Amino acid sequence: MHRSASRLTRVLACAAVPVILTVAGCSSDSGKDSASGGDKKPGASSSAKPSGKASAALEKAAFATLPDPCKSLQTKTIDTLVPEAKDKNGTATKSNDLASRASCSWNGLDEDGLKGSQYRWLSISLVRYESHSSLGGANKRAEDQFNKQVETAKATEGAQNVKVEQAGGVGDQASSIVYGVKKDVDFFNTTIVARTQNVVITLDYNGAAYEGAGAPDQAKLLENAIAAAKEAVASVATANQQQQPAQQQPEQQASPSAQ
Repeated sequence: MHRSASRLTRVLACAAVPVILTVAGCSSDSGKDSASGGDKKPGASSSAKPSGKASAALEKAAFATLPDPCKSLQTKTIDTLVPEAKDKNGTATKSNDLASRASCSWNGLDEDGLKGSQYRWLSISLVRYESHSSLGGANKRAEDQFNKQVETAKATEGAQNVKVEQAGGVGDQASSIVYGVKKDVDFFNTTIVARTQNVVITLDYNGAAYEGAGAPDQAKLLENAIAAAKEAVASVATANQQQQPAQQQPEQQASPSAQ
């Protein structure tokens, strides 16, 4: 009777813990009991080891913050990609968590008298992921988002002659999506989707010609977009290098008082 009551107690205890622990911990305990023919020693915990292994499986996110999106590209880069930008400082999109999601955009119309005008629009979006016990590792989540962003760009409404290629040398993985869109004039679009560790960067760059100006050079648009994307990737690493001393400073200040 005593042994039956003891086993019933363990069965009820197992039913109260999460399913992942029930499978990993309680089922293995039952095997040990039946093999030994005795009860577990008091104080032993069936859930401690499985939960430790589950935590160890998730890597720590490489990047803990994001750069200011409007400062992720140099001023000279903005001058090159968006001549006569209305605001060279860019227009930031509001976010309630700038350490995880941030974006900025620029646009400008470069008028050249009778030769017509050239319009350019540039935007950059950065999204950062953390490792999560139920959602997965930070890098894997970022990789999933990278793939989604590529598919989203390919499916842009009105996109014509879509061309997708790998963009080598940009972060851990990157793709360029080039296409045209017919509006009042022909817009030539380039999207670069890049991933650096747990951060996904989406850079959109498009141009159009007005009043008889020559159409934008698509090859040049792509070249400039890839160069800007590389710059944005570097800005993520720089922002996190700058944050490290600030994180370590409290520990350095606390050590003398601890002595």
